[in-house]
Amino acid sequence: MKPIDDLNHPARTRRLMAAEEVGALIGSGQLRVPQSDEVNNHVHTTYSFSPYYPAMAAFRAYQAGLRAVGIMDHDSVSGAEEMLDAARSIGIASTAGFELRVSFTGTAMEGRKVNNPDSYNIVYVAVHGIPRGRLPEVRRFLEPLNAARNRRNRAMVDALNRLLPGYGLSPLDFERDVVGISLAREGGSITERHLMSALASALIAHAGKGEGLVRFLEGTVEVEVPPKIVALLADRSNEHYLYDVIGVLKASFLERVFIQPGDDECVPVRTLVELGNRINAIPVYAYLGDVDESPTGDKKAERFEDAFLDELMPELKRLGFKGVTYMPPRNTREQLARVRSLCQRHGFMEVSGVDINSSRQAFTCPILLEPEFRHLVDATWALIAHEKLATRDERYALFNPENPYARLPLSDRIALYARVGQALDSRAPERALEALRTVEDGR
Repeated sequence: MKPIDDLNHPARTRRLMAAEEVGALIGSGQLRVPQSDEVNNHVHTTYSFSPYYPAMAAFRAYQAGLRAVGIMDHDSVSGAEEMLDAARSIGIASTAGFELRVSFTGTAMEGRKVNNPDSYNIVYVAVHGIPRGRLPEVRRFLEPLNAARNRRNRAMVDALNRLLPGYGLSPLDFERDVVGISLAREGGSITERHLMSALASALIAHAGKGEGLVRFLEGTVEVEVPPKIVALLADRSNEHYLYDVIGVLKASFLERVFIQPGDDECVPVRTLVELGNRINAIPVYAYLGDVDESPTGDKKAERFEDAFLDELMPELKRLGFKGVTYMPPRNTREQLARVRSLCQRHGFMEVSGVDINSSRQAFTCPILLEPEFRHLVDATWALIAHEKLATRDERYALFNPENPYARLPLSDRIALYARVGQALDSRAPERALEALRTVEDGR
């Protein structure tokens, strides 16, 4: 169907027009998908790395039966307004944030490998629920960090090009092969996945698909291809082929050319937290936990923050974080129970979404509908209400000290905001304050 196809058109105006057309089809009942209670606030788009432009990501979430979707790109919010507008047209609730690597120098965790498989002392964090009027400020904050990241990206491509002749491959051109497959010129970020995507395309062009590529990867490039991925790469009709190769390269090759980020790219954690709190968003720490098997196939079995989690949590509180985000499919029940207990002890909001950056990944996460995780669904609705209310009046941000509900315990505030989020008309998010009054009157 053409309107759906146009959701992934290179021109933003065309994508947004398509979102309006698709929304009209949904509204008229010509295109309708049964909705579950699932939500997902952690979807990457082409503004970092993904097969989906924001408008298409919003529709794919609706198509999967989700009632809410959130954009969460690396080092970029340039796709946020498109996501919010497309979601409004389609009729799915939405929220916007970003991920960033920061430095933990000067903290009690300095020098440790915390939640980053590639680095010591550099930690993944996120900022959720950005009031829409604050997005330009965030873009300005991220611009110099992306410039620094691209200097490092170019240096990593140079390192890669020193290896490629040994594999019988021609060098990559940074502008053509890497920048050209990104949205860097529109404010998007270039990630290590872009580099591995450029390499994956070169490998496929050289060796072809199927068993020949597997032999080339294992024999010439000398990377380990897990047995389950061997079977996928043997299938030339595999629609996720490129993403499967990227996963192999990120897990087993990237380290050969990886250059550690510097201070020009990774701001001090306090700087990021201060930004998040100043703009009345919600800065959160991203819990990884010890990894035995990666669900996305691009992380090795490794030990992270579980050994010192009891030390980490109070330090996060001292630094000013307001929440912790985690992904139930990635961890054991024991890990999740421990994290939840510590979040409650230290007064952190618990946030969860399933990281989507590959065509192979499903937008759904049924585990969130199990009774012990339903609070995470409520948290996403609270996050949505927070964002829409703060967009109208920042006093209503969940953690604003002037919030009229600041006297309520955090759990009660989240419960109230969750009801507001679910009461909101996703096609009219500007009426958030009216939804709040309606819920308040019926409390």
